[in-house]
Amino acid sequence: MSDSGVDWRFELVSQLDWYWMNQFRPRLAGLTDDEYRWEPVPGCWTVRPAADGRPVPDWEWPAPEPPPVTTIAWRVAHIGGPVLGFRASQHFGDGSLTLDTVEWPATAAAGLDFLDRQYAAWRSGLEALDVAELARPCGPAEGPYAELPLAALVLHVNREVHHHGGEVALLRDLYRASGAGSRWTPPGFTGER
Repeated sequence: MSDSGVDWRFELVSQLDWYWMNQFRPRLAGLTDDEYRWEPVPGCWTVRPAADGRPVPDWEWPAPEPPPVTTIAWRVAHIGGPVLGFRASQHFGDGSLTLDTVEWPATAAAGLDFLDRQYAAWRSGLEALDVAELARPCGPAEGPYAELPLAALVLHVNREVHHHGGEVALLRDLYRASGAGSRWTPPGFTGER
């Protein structure tokens, strides 16, 4: 609780919780491997096997302009890895989850499990914070957020999850509407000529 009587930790956690439980995770129900990997246009970024067979997301820094369209697999890897997981590990764990140690999810089931585990780690860390910890600087690992309070990073993470979660929902809508993965029959078509 702050001097103003506002429980900022509660507010920050509740914002993400509400979105996660009422919009984002329910929209992932029934996600299939075909849908997870669906590439709606040529040149999509996705999660692919590397030379050693391990799955890795396509990546380039700085990103090309315009950035490529990404698959649900790529977005799930991004939300679970850099957005939630790496930060949970860095700020609330032992720092061991990194680009070099992460096991990127190659299937829809693995992707959903990855998301849930990384969300739980991030949320658990946030739950343990007090006002003083929310006010401390993020530190050098957070680049442009280094000098900003941890609360600013929490707001940024919330925005990232909302933003990329909306993209995942749109990709699911496009997959369904395009008839990808199934034979689409135009409305009113009976099959007779």
